[in-house]
Amino acid sequence: MENNFLPQDYKIPDTKGYMKIKEGENTIRILSSAVVGYEYWTNDVKPIRSKTQFKETPNIRLDKDGNPTKIKHFWAFVVWNYEAGAVQILELTQSTIQSVIKALVDNKKWGDPKNYDITINRIGEGFDTEYSVVPNPCTGLDQEILMQYAAKKINLEALYDGKNPFKENALNDVSFKE
Repeated sequence: MENNFLPQDYKIPDTKGYMKIKEGENTIRILSSAVVGYEYWTNDVKPIRSKTQFKETPNIRLDKDGNPTKIKHFWAFVVWNYEAGAVQILELTQSTIQSVIKALVDNKKWGDPKNYDITINRIGEGFDTEYSVVPNPCTGLDQEILMQYAAKKINLEALYDGKNPFKENALNDVSFKE
């Protein structure tokens, strides 16, 4: 008996607002400029972010040995996550990924990463995790993706204040090369 309750190859969509880099290939299109800064996590498991280095880190989460956890440099930007079929925020703290994207931005042949897709490949877990980053040939972006992005009204600056970047009255940076 054939099961036709759901379409063949159906996957439950990822409706989370933040993208997590999964094992294997993760192809994205960057949709916004990045906000950058520093972050640490509190004992209440809440992120504290700043545009500049922290002078104090009250309530910083401690590791299993009782030492303060590491303050990380982060980038956050809006992406189209092809696998999820959704506009999401990707926050990167991995310097290996940041350095490759920075090299692409600085390269005259690639430039602004809002104009091409990027595939981030993740292999391994924990301290044995490795990442590779590959730019894909420049292509236009589907207008439906741009419309979904504009409708989200994401304000990445809200991250610095510990607020929800998906709230109304946010700003989008919708500038693309067609």
